Amino acid sequence: MNDGTAMIGKCLCGAVTLKAPRLQHVHACHCGMCRKWSGGPGLVVPCGPDIELSATENLATYRSSEWAERAFCARCGTHIYYKLLSTGDFYVPAGLFDDDGSFSMGEQIFIDRKPDWYSFANETPQLTEAEVFAMLAGDSN
Repeated sequence: MNDGTAMIGKCLCGAVTLKAPRLQHVHACHCGMCRKWSGGPGLVVPCGPDIELSATENLATYRSSEWAERAFCARCGTHIYYKLLSTGDFYVPAGLFDDDGSFSMGEQIFIDRKPDWYSFANETPQLTEAEVFAMLAGDSN
């Protein structure tokens, strides 16, 4: 199934698998919803709209906002994706993929929502909540 141009991820129990384009950057989201959902910052791989999911009957989805939905395995509870409804872009938790050492930290978003009790040593681009929403709205300013 994997020809080297894709990454394969799976949930904890193996009921749901996904195939995504091979990407190298992990983004950290510090918004309140991601922190509540994951217990810390959301560490996700931006996969675009082109992922393949297997065993979708094992997926449960939750519309977490007007603009996005989140999915998890209905059997083991593993987070499977965050999906922007306007573009169909998927953001997949980095932990679903076997760590082959190819990931690097890309950017941090909602940096103004990050609590003071943790920080990353990586120097990354950092976007505020306003900058993220402007980007999602297509505002180039």
